[in-house]
Amino acid sequence: MGGAKIWTLLREDIGCVKARDPAARHTLEVILTYPGVHALILHRFANWLWKRGLRFPARLVSWFGRLVTNVDIHPGATIGRRFFIDHGAGVVIGETAEIGNDVTLYHGVTLGGTSWSPGKRHPTVESGVLIGAGAKILGPIVVCAGARIGANSVVVEDVPPGMTVVGIPGRVVREAREWRRSDGRIDLDHHLIPDPVGEALTRMLDRIEFLEARVTHLQGRVNPYLSGVQEARAKAADKPGKTEEKIDSASTSFAMTELR
Repeated sequence: MGGAKIWTLLREDIGCVKARDPAARHTLEVILTYPGVHALILHRFANWLWKRGLRFPARLVSWFGRLVTNVDIHPGATIGRRFFIDHGAGVVIGETAEIGNDVTLYHGVTLGGTSWSPGKRHPTVESGVLIGAGAKILGPIVVCAGARIGANSVVVEDVPPGMTVVGIPGRVVREAREWRRSDGRIDLDHHLIPDPVGEALTRMLDRIEFLEARVTHLQGRVNPYLSGVQEARAKAADKPGKTEEKIDSASTSFAMTELR
């Protein structure tokens, strides 16, 4: 935190809400009604206690914060400047998580661990990252600066700088647009995040439509000949010899030619 005083951090935390949330009308409203701000204020204090070895009081403050805000931030988590939790409900941030400056989280986000080891086991989220509602970022991975995580994604691998990740498991789908990353405001175009499941279903339906058209076309070409084969078989039914075998061989050869 660069030696910044806790009160300076809190003023920045409150101020960034007005810059990123169009619903925030004035400072008093933010202070009194935003659970994400309440959770962050309590975490700043709990983290201050934690760093001074007062672990039990720090856990008590953290527990109280979870009780009143429904946001669970371990007092050992490191959080940078101007951190914004929008809506707040259901956010979980683990002990060894590290969060840079100007990061935004929506409700239901988890920065969780995947190991029982006592060392680094939670994600590092660098500056300027946006994490959509319900996303889960698991393990000691790095979400690099300027990245965006789509809603309900599950991320278990490092995310390159400035990239957008969606899906389960999360995959990179595009680079964040420069004008969105440079205007200093939160990116609210969640509806424009690509949907890999929807894209896969669209491709599958297109393929089915193509195959149905192909089958219809082949049936139109084969059916007239099959009608002729059936008539020839009926006429040859009472004749001895290999007439029917010749008809079968000819019809098979024709069908193979038509299907190529």
